[in-house]
Amino acid sequence: MSRIRENLADIRARVANSLVNASRAGDEVVILAVSKQQSADAVEAAWRAGQRHFAENYLQEALAKLDRLGKLDIAWHFIGRIQSNKTRPIAERFGWVHTVDRARIALRLNEHRPVSLPPLNVLIQVNQAGETQKAGVAPSDVEALARLIVQQPRLRLAGLMTIPPVAEPPRSNAAYFHELSELRDRLHARGIATDALSMGMSADFETAIACGSTCVRIGTAIFGARTSAGG
Repeated sequence: MSRIRENLADIRARVANSLVNASRAGDEVVILAVSKQQSADAVEAAWRAGQRHFAENYLQEALAKLDRLGKLDIAWHFIGRIQSNKTRPIAERFGWVHTVDRARIALRLNEHRPVSLPPLNVLIQVNQAGETQKAGVAPSDVEALARLIVQQPRLRLAGLMTIPPVAEPPRSNAAYFHELSELRDRLHARGIATDALSMGMSADFETAIACGSTCVRIGTAIFGARTSAGG
């Protein structure tokens, strides 16, 4: 588990350096540790190394970890595809959802968010390249979905998220990252205030930061190869 601590230190240094290079403030980017198919022990090791934001893709795997690690002050993010029949546990157990891509999901999350909790932070997933194997709303439809979300009392529109096509070299994704930033700015101009840009993963997060990312989703660069959800 000492390797997780070392990997986190390396990622933090690279994020800090990227922010300096982009002339941005040192606290502008959240490192989101993607812990899917990693053990609860690995999550706890990262937490003991100072990591507080964790993301899960698969609900059943995630719920087991949330139950086991419930005493730790962790901000849990859901970043997987959302099925309509799974919105209740997501709304009840997570603080952030990055993958809202249709009105039905937004309405169900709002309905199921307990009134005893703060509004659920949601991001709209944008499918910029129109990839059929990926979830996400088309860029042209983002504003309509955003306007629906801001009308829901139990939701807070936090921002936008993208998973661009796999690119080589990774910096060639800059065009997608710039486009998402511009889309957020257009929402601002039309009276829809939202700040977060969830973009950038292990291979391209430095490029994403240069383009304005506020949240980078890092899995293998922190935990190494995926193992299983056990433990």
